[in-house]
Amino acid sequence: MSETDGRRKRAQTSRDRIVAAMLALVEEGHITPSADLVAAQAAVGLRTVFRHFADMETLYGAMTTELSRHYDLGVHPSAAEDWQGRLREGAERRITTYETLLPFKRAADAHRHMSPAIQAEHDRVLALMRARLESVLPAAVRLQAGLVETIDLLLSFDVWQRLRGDQKLPVEQSRAIILAEIDRIVRDCGVR
Repeated sequence: MSETDGRRKRAQTSRDRIVAAMLALVEEGHITPSADLVAAQAAVGLRTVFRHFADMETLYGAMTTELSRHYDLGVHPSAAEDWQGRLREGAERRITTYETLLPFKRAADAHRHMSPAIQAEHDRVLALMRARLESVLPAAVRLQAGLVETIDLLLSFDVWQRLRGDQKLPVEQSRAIILAEIDRIVRDCGVR
């Protein structure tokens, strides 16, 4: 391996450690970890943090991009053969993802208003989830705009965050509430 390749590999390793440190700190509950704290967690110098990331905005952007892979990895073929089953499977997957990403979403939301990178990734993920939802719904349901908006709302991170954080409900109760409403909507919509 050439000296240049070795330097690139070390630089990538340092960059990965910094992002991993940021993720670990946020997972521990630090909504806005300082660069000093990130450097200490990554066992690198503060200068190393800013050599890889121009500012904390860039580091938050890298964290958000890393977390977005969870949404992208959530795409698996559905085992269900009907749209109702596929919708329920999608709801279950979202709930599992949301619970895993809850501390990171809180941190991202705290910075989204001042971070074009976080806002852009947020918009991309929302569009991706909306497209996935619409791909499951039959045309007769998609034509009912209010119904689609209600399902999209129920399956949003915002609803999960409200149930878990603001209302302080346990995971299983939060899950049961969302799934019961989805099941009710599906049953009442009259589309088979």
